[in-house]
Amino acid sequence: MPDEPEIVTEGEGHHEQLADRAELTLSYEAVGPDRSTAVAELGTRVAAAADVLAGPGVAVRSRRLWVRTEWRGKRERGCRAGERIALTITDLTVLEKVLAALLHSEPTQVDGPHWTLADPSPAARSARGHAVADARERAEGYADALGMRLGELRRLTDSGAGAPTAMRAMSAPAREPEVQDLGLEPEPVRVTARCTTTWALTATES
Repeated sequence: MPDEPEIVTEGEGHHEQLADRAELTLSYEAVGPDRSTAVAELGTRVAAAADVLAGPGVAVRSRRLWVRTEWRGKRERGCRAGERIALTITDLTVLEKVLAALLHSEPTQVDGPHWTLADPSPAARSARGHAVADARERAEGYADALGMRLGELRRLTDSGAGAPTAMRAMSAPAREPEVQDLGLEPEPVRVTARCTTTWALTATES
């Protein structure tokens, strides 16, 4: 007996939800005639943001220190030290206040906000449901075009997911910034799900 025909379709689904968290990355740098001086100066600059980083609504995810020798040709010209701090704003009501204070500490660069969700699982479940519905709709369309009927689901494979978000970047200004003029309102986060399905095809009843 010949195998029953099958059809394989891919589906994609999306769910958008307003962000409830924001991620920022700060970079500080300092130079000196030697490593000790450069690191000490860097510590002074980072210390200016210590109270903000330890404040309510702010969670530091990681800190990375680097130190390197500066060269001009084959001659040493001192040392440069830097620290990269990644943090999450867990309370968006303090975002503008926190960002203004951080910029006042004069970091070399600020990247963000990168909008995220505290719990993306409900959005992911919704996106997966849309992906399966899309795959089934495609399969039904092919079955109808073949003059057949869509049968049972044989296999389903998760083909990956993602949550693309908008990224803003700025450099620290020389004067105290007017952060409220930057329009940093939370943006929708789109969660995407993809799946591959295999369905049985059966002949239509005559």
